[in-house]
Amino acid sequence: MANVVSEGAAGRSTRTLRAEGALTAIAVDPDAPERVRRVLEQALVFAGAAFAAVFTPGADGELLFLTESAGMPRTLCGVRDSYPAAGRSPVAEAHRGRPVWLAPEDLAAQAQSRRVPSRDFHLAALPVRRGGGCLLAVSERPGGFGADDRVCLGLVADALVFPPPLALTEGGELPPGGFSLAMDTGRVRVDPGTLELFGLAPGDFDGRVETLLALTVPEDLPSLMSVVEADHMSIGERELEFRVLQPAGPPKWLRLRGRLLPGGEGRPARLVGSVADAATLRSDITDVARVQRLAAALATAVTVRDVGKAVVAALRRPLRADRIALAELENERLVVTVLDPPEPEAWPELWRAEWRTEWPEAPVRTMPTLAAALREGRASIWPANSPLETALAEVGPGGLAVLPLPAGNRMAGACLIGWDAPHDFGADERALLTAAAGLAGQALMRARAFDAEHELVGMLQRQLLPRRLPRLPGAVAVARYLPSTAGLELGGDWYDVIPLPDNHVALVIGDVQGHNAGAATLMGQMRTALRAYAVEGHPPDVVVSHANRLLMDMETDLFATCCYVDVDMEEGLAWCVRAGHLPPVLRHPDGRTEIAEAEGGPPLGVVRQSDFPMSPLRLQPGAVVALTTDGLVESHEADIDEGMDRFARQLAGSDPARLGPVADSLLGKAPRSDDVALLLMRYDGMTSRPLRESWTVWRVPQAVGHARRFTRRTLRSWGVTEDIDAALLAVSELVTNALVHTDGQVRLDLTLVGGRLRLAVADSSPRTPVKPTSIGWEATGGRGILLVEAVSATWGTLPVSGGKQVWAEFVLG
Repeated sequence: MANVVSEGAAGRSTRTLRAEGALTAIAVDPDAPERVRRVLEQALVFAGAAFAAVFTPGADGELLFLTESAGMPRTLCGVRDSYPAAGRSPVAEAHRGRPVWLAPEDLAAQAQSRRVPSRDFHLAALPVRRGGGCLLAVSERPGGFGADDRVCLGLVADALVFPPPLALTEGGELPPGGFSLAMDTGRVRVDPGTLELFGLAPGDFDGRVETLLALTVPEDLPSLMSVVEADHMSIGERELEFRVLQPAGPPKWLRLRGRLLPGGEGRPARLVGSVADAATLRSDITDVARVQRLAAALATAVTVRDVGKAVVAALRRPLRADRIALAELENERLVVTVLDPPEPEAWPELWRAEWRTEWPEAPVRTMPTLAAALREGRASIWPANSPLETALAEVGPGGLAVLPLPAGNRMAGACLIGWDAPHDFGADERALLTAAAGLAGQALMRARAFDAEHELVGMLQRQLLPRRLPRLPGAVAVARYLPSTAGLELGGDWYDVIPLPDNHVALVIGDVQGHNAGAATLMGQMRTALRAYAVEGHPPDVVVSHANRLLMDMETDLFATCCYVDVDMEEGLAWCVRAGHLPPVLRHPDGRTEIAEAEGGPPLGVVRQSDFPMSPLRLQPGAVVALTTDGLVESHEADIDEGMDRFARQLAGSDPARLGPVADSLLGKAPRSDDVALLLMRYDGMTSRPLRESWTVWRVPQAVGHARRFTRRTLRSWGVTEDIDAALLAVSELVTNALVHTDGQVRLDLTLVGGRLRLAVADSSPRTPVKPTSIGWEATGGRGILLVEAVSATWGTLPVSGGKQVWAEFVLG
């Protein structure tokens, strides 16, 4: 249906009077570049339109072009950027002087012609009396445009006035700061004053728009490209701010205003406008610039907290607000992410009780005003003394803006903006808040997804690395892991500290090729394998060789580097094995540092039969062993050798007494282009060394007796003469079990340290002795382990190279 609105059909309601007042205020400055957009925004505020646009005829009069728009993106409601002037579209009908009102069923009937928006909207098209063209408005409300809405749309159409089309010929004069860009060739004529803003002399400019674009800050190029590309500029007049690089100092902000002039027969479309120094314009930037800067800040905001900071920076000072809160919506609960100002005293008493955790009475259903705003999805403005819940009223006694943050078909959160003094909410301010809310909602959803993935990555990484380092005899170790900032992939760097028998400790650091789930999985497998081989008692070169063969058998395309250092805490002697990895850096007690001269083999998983030579390292008490991955020492500016020298110098200037701060300081200088693992150990030396003796048990009839006599003589030489009967009984049982149930060599080891005696019997069988659950009177065996358990303080078994070791400990009086 198509109906004509009769004059005076709607009375002069309060809303109509307010619309007239707002349009009159805008008309005071008829030459303002943003005036048309501000007029269109009144259709959103007073007529309830979701989208409003104005179409004007091109130079040849054949097409009606979209000149300016406000509200939701035109593509969401099916509006095109041009319509034939002689066609039957609502835009063409209104251009010929006949207002058009269409309901969803009318749109559905015309949907096949593709001349109208989609069927889910109400549409209005009104002629523009002064300057030609028409006003197009779209409403999402079920009832469409009511009587007051139609009157307000008529006022908006009457307020639209267009200046005569600007016609710049190739040889015409440019105004100060002006430019004229041919959209088909990219050739641009620029006023000398504009070239000066870009830092160019007229003789140095080649007339290409690409030359000017190359002088802009890279982050601002997308917004500029949206202006100089014809497909985007077909929507008409645009305004934006961008930065140009300076020879010295920070970039300079420039403001561009431009309008597309459609081409005709033999004439290309041209973009004409002006460029000015934003610093010389009025100090309070336009709402368009505010939204643009907010969009630029949100484009680089990665985390939820980054989004909050960007919103605060864009809105609080320009709006002269006293406080802003941003919160995420999670399962019908709002969780505050940013509060500004951050001081608790600036917020109501109810907020202080749950400071920086959740809102007071955080479920949304307990705050009906907020729940209604989120349900409707529209910004709510509450002037001073509005009847609100206490938790909300005290945020803005002089005025409160409640902004739902939409993201697609859901709500990402809410933003509260409060004023203490009575605040007058203008139409421009309402439009700014609506635009900012839409940008913030989309950014918040992206940031939430990033945070969730980042947390998942961090959790997986923490599970693959040691939760805590063990306490070491005669040494202190600290480790740090720093993920890369270049993406969310899992890293392949790892570290480990492995306590070994006889006061040995293995320090391990490695790096698996790649940054993905496959590399992280392989990293976990390699860390586990190296730990297992080390605990079995293999020497360092055998441990690394076994890991290499294991990786070759996995049939993976990835390889790994590794550095393995076995430290004897009693002697201060270490053996280092490298598999394609960086060597250790030693800091001596006097502060000197050196990069260890340790031979290296190939990376793991490259060559099956490889040699991994062992290199000795001598440690004095107070020495520091530093192991790291290439992410700490390699960057685009420096190679590994330079990075290792720098790392050694930084370690030399550190205080080894406080290893934690030393590790943090070293990581603070990391490039962050790759993940980093760092392992530091300060060797202090053992205050008391254990006493040790070993005995090879021969398989002779009196073997058990020889073992008992060896034990008695050894304990007597150590000054232990009392409470040894239990130990001798344990020796008898453990040696007997090894001789009866295994083949091959049997070895008895005795260790005394700090009043604790440790007996260990090693054999060639990997089978662990099993303690029987019950023994009958007729049983001939099985009591040995029960006796050992009964007479010792503790006992156990562990695998060793080629077999196992069964041990028992006794506390001596």
